[in-house]
Amino acid sequence: MPVTFSLLSVARAFAALAIVATSAGCILTKDLPDPALDVPEGYKAARLSNPDGATPTLDWWRGFRSRELTQLMEEAQTVNLDIAAATSRILQADAQARVAGAALLPTLSGGGQEAYSRTSGSSASGLTNGGREVVNYSASLSASYEIDFWGKNRDATLAAEETSTANRFDRDVVALTTLASVANAYFQVLTSQDRIRTANHNIASAQRILDAIKQRFSAGTGTDLDVAQQESVLANQRAAVPPLKQTLDQNVNALALLVSRPPESVRVLGGSLNQIASPRVTPGLPSELLTQRPDIRRQEAQLASATANVGNARAQFFPSIQLTGQGGYQSSALVALFQPHAAFFSLVGGLTQPIFDGGKILGNFEYTKARQDELLQIYRKTVVSAFTDVDNALVSIKQTSEKLRLQRDVVTASRRAFQLSEQQLRAGTADIVTVLNTQLTLFQAEDALSQAQLARLLAIVSLYQALGGGWEPKMERPVNAL
Repeated sequence: MPVTFSLLSVARAFAALAIVATSAGCILTKDLPDPALDVPEGYKAARLSNPDGATPTLDWWRGFRSRELTQLMEEAQTVNLDIAAATSRILQADAQARVAGAALLPTLSGGGQEAYSRTSGSSASGLTNGGREVVNYSASLSASYEIDFWGKNRDATLAAEETSTANRFDRDVVALTTLASVANAYFQVLTSQDRIRTANHNIASAQRILDAIKQRFSAGTGTDLDVAQQESVLANQRAAVPPLKQTLDQNVNALALLVSRPPESVRVLGGSLNQIASPRVTPGLPSELLTQRPDIRRQEAQLASATANVGNARAQFFPSIQLTGQGGYQSSALVALFQPHAAFFSLVGGLTQPIFDGGKILGNFEYTKARQDELLQIYRKTVVSAFTDVDNALVSIKQTSEKLRLQRDVVTASRRAFQLSEQQLRAGTADIVTVLNTQLTLFQAEDALSQAQLARLLAIVSLYQALGGGWEPKMERPVNAL
């Protein structure tokens, strides 16, 4: 079967040529541009953090020691719609990378044809004959391949692969944002519950004071103005409850959205901020942040994709080399179609050099260079912003912790002053203005305490988010036995 051997030889030649050309790659090296980053040795606010803290674990939310929060976090990771959409974008990018990578391989197609034709029955001498009918059968296999000598197709494939990598880190960014939103919304729920309990307690206290003032008024030692003022205080406390309940419902609904369920099917037990632990976290080194923050890794991959696109645009200035080949069988008799004498093949090589295209190739090259520079600056800004985020979070933790400590002192002193004024009121020795001032001070101090607790927890969440979420555990170097 000498013809069959020839067809196989053509196919093998194409495959071998594809492997050689692909492995040759581009003759130009296109490394990433130097971002000239100024990476500090340590964070400005690192001395304010706890040196005994640990870097965040992958399940960093467990450090708050809330079973319900952990359940919400785990559910959000599996059902959140934003994360699902980001995962779909990864699949799209992978498919685009496969499409771009197809240019590195030969295209192969097969075909079959049956052609029927009939000649005219008349001749030039005017004589008529029966004409002639011709039937031709053919089966062929064709292949084409563009030799990627300048790396144009390889760079296009690399750009698509880096875009796919960027989409994977984008999914991590979305996931981290989602988890931080779950934690923040849950802590807002607890804060609303604490503030509602405080408001109800304050309503009860204001009612006691009102009852005592009414007793003084009945005994003739109080005035109608005293009663009206306390009634105003009580009414204000009652009016503060509906907005707090509204905030509570809104944050529960926000949690429902984050776990992709209708609000009617979500029940959050909540509790109190006093039941939430405050994990201790160290930020590590700024250089480590470059590999931990998913948004930095995403921008790095996008920069790599743009750099590959520059190589692709540069290669378009050079000629393209195209090889095409076709082989098969052709016969007028179907039974003799696959006989050796019916075989045919052809192999053609072509070279195309751009000469004038109105500046299209040059414009595309300049565009990709400008796009690369844009992404380089975005990458640099992302890194600097990451350092700033960590410093801001560290300062926020320090200041909110101090604020919380001082606010607890304010509540303690305010509660003692209110208790003394209430005792003096019942004994008939207290000035009504003093009673009004001490109770209002206590009500405001207790409400501010809940908000101070919330601010500290939100600062801790912001530090986790600034550090890029959980870190992979470091592998300890084994100790070699002597």
